[in-house]
Amino acid sequence: MLSLISKINDSNPLLKTVMVSAYGDMENIRSAMNKGAFDFVCKPVNFEDLELTIEKTIKHVAQLNETLKAIKENNILRMYVDENVLNFMASQQFEDSLMVNETIEATVVFIDICGFTAITEKGAADTVVKMLNKYFDVMVKEIIAQNGHIDKFIGDAIMAVFRGNYQLDRAIDACLSIRLQLGSLPQNEADIDFMPQVSIGINNGELISGNIGSGNLRRLDYTVVGDVVNTAARLQSIANPGQIVISEAAYQKVKESFNCKSVGQVSLKNKQYPVDIYEVVD
Repeated sequence: MLSLISKINDSNPLLKTVMVSAYGDMENIRSAMNKGAFDFVCKPVNFEDLELTIEKTIKHVAQLNETLKAIKENNILRMYVDENVLNFMASQQFEDSLMVNETIEATVVFIDICGFTAITEKGAADTVVKMLNKYFDVMVKEIIAQNGHIDKFIGDAIMAVFRGNYQLDRAIDACLSIRLQLGSLPQNEADIDFMPQVSIGINNGELISGNIGSGNLRRLDYTVVGDVVNTAARLQSIANPGQIVISEAAYQKVKESFNCKSVGQVSLKNKQYPVDIYEVVD
């Protein structure tokens, strides 16, 4: 019987054994427990005690299964969420922050991979996803290096937000590095001839930060909204491949630090008058 208990534990650690034995001395009890028995009932059997013991064992196995399920879910979650974010989610600070909506000063960046939609129409699904993830990895690395964070992935584009000191400078530095790093990647990927280029829009100013989404659907994003965000997206939409486009207000803040040139006046959606925009050269 003791050999059977050992084999049960080796084959499936979630299986738990309750021993029913005529021997009730401590030596036999300890021997059974050491071999892996979960509990021990002695003859003559008290069936009420046996029933309670089995119920306790069933609850213990159920708890083990729930724990194992949670571990698997956490491991899957770690594939999609940064470790620092997970640690923050486990903190009281995260719980408190879910209820906080605030007006902040931030820099918003939209980065789109130009022409990638055409690749999705002719490439195999696995190839397309691997290529896109490879490009995103390059972009994310440079954004994080400048203490920015990824707000969301939108198809083949990224929305990133920078906060704190020198946020606009750090955002531009990240974008310059992204443009350089992507330009150095091989042009031929999995028999697909494609040179990754990005069009980038950057805007800076006051916006609203909050937990936005649908409570009924249980999908909420801690994100930013406002005219600064909308304008950054529209600046990206008019940028050519390889261009980093900024607003005039942003240009006035960084013109001593970066080489920029005027693009001229453009009309942006929902803007009453044309706006002056600039391109960051280097």
